[in-house]
Amino acid sequence: MKFDELKLESSLLDGLEAMCFKETTPIQEHTIPAVLEGNDIIACAQTGTGKTAAFLLPILNMLCKGNLPKDKINALIMVPTRELAQQIDQQLEGFAYFLPVTSIAVYGGGEALIFEQQRKALTSGVDVVIATPGRLISLLAMGTIDLSKTSFFILDEADRMLDMGFVDDILKIASFLPKQRQTLMFSATMPEKIRLLAKQILKNPKEIRLAVSKPAEKIKQSAYVCYEPQKIGILQHIFEEKQPQRTIIFSSKKQKVQEIFRTLRRMNIAVGEMHSDLDQHQREEVIRSFKNGNIRILVATDIVSRGIDIEDIDFVINYDVPKDVEDYVHRIGRTARAAAEGDAITFVNTDDQISFKRIEDFIEKDIEKIALPEKLGEAPEYNPTVVKRNEHRRNNSHRNGQRRNSQNGSKRPNFHRRNKKGSENHKSQEQK
Repeated sequence: MKFDELKLESSLLDGLEAMCFKETTPIQEHTIPAVLEGNDIIACAQTGTGKTAAFLLPILNMLCKGNLPKDKINALIMVPTRELAQQIDQQLEGFAYFLPVTSIAVYGGGEALIFEQQRKALTSGVDVVIATPGRLISLLAMGTIDLSKTSFFILDEADRMLDMGFVDDILKIASFLPKQRQTLMFSATMPEKIRLLAKQILKNPKEIRLAVSKPAEKIKQSAYVCYEPQKIGILQHIFEEKQPQRTIIFSSKKQKVQEIFRTLRRMNIAVGEMHSDLDQHQREEVIRSFKNGNIRILVATDIVSRGIDIEDIDFVINYDVPKDVEDYVHRIGRTARAAAEGDAITFVNTDDQISFKRIEDFIEKDIEKIALPEKLGEAPEYNPTVVKRNEHRRNNSHRNGQRRNSQNGSKRPNFHRRNKKGSENHKSQEQK
């Protein structure tokens, strides 16, 4: 479907044409008409499907009609990270180039001057606020922000916000909003906790669900089966042989990210790190340096696996195997964007073989296993079935040992029962 087939204002279509937006993606085709009709929405779609435009365009369309209050916050967009807030704000500016619509990104971690600029903008009135939960809670507590006239409440990457522990903040923010509003929730996954939240803040929502797509065909996927100490040697080999120009190395733990960063810097590689310990200025500087080429390698947690648009990534390296299949898809989806080609390499140690097999089952593909360089020694066999069987045996052995202790008259089980009973009695007394 083409954008001009939708019921969008001509000034908004002019902005889309200037940005070379011609045809809708599936999530846009299904979402935009439903939002224009006034429905609450719960949409499941992964990063890279065009969901930002799916909620921005219908909201901008209604804002430019001039039927909403002036000098009031008419739309609130909640996001999990500062980087995503900035990115949505930039995209909104492009769409609204020919519209009389104002916006601001509000997030924590910045300098006092930035906070004061945000406070003044919010006090004077702005049409759209894109905010992280923590900073918005602070502004609400100060009485700086008025949400009493807000018509649209959007939660982007809701599953990530819940994973980061923002559920109470979201509910508190929702309590400041008028009951008569339109609420849109976007999530890459749809676990039960998302549905429970939706029941609390949405009214008879229309559900739009796109299945998690398989990785793009132009991504060449491969893996090294290895022992943990061999991983740094593999990295060095890749950089010597492949000489990638722009690479993201993902690890699930920020401590590991810091360790890899220090190791690569000792190897005189132009490398940057991205994780939650960096302040806002540091994170912005790292992203800027990576985009302009001053940093060739970015070592990061999953903070950049979703929602951050960085083009021309030719290599993605999973230093460890993500436990969630969808995280794997999001990570390697950083490369081969906009019809380009890219490589995704995963390091699979013995403990990660079962998780990696789940990924292969999901994408319905046996990922190519690359032989280790001879200088690194032998690699473990890739046999997740045996690994799983051994793990099952260890678990059974542990449980049988516990049974034997109980049968041999061990007092430990009785001790736990007395403790539990005592704890219950204590709780009962407290409640009284």
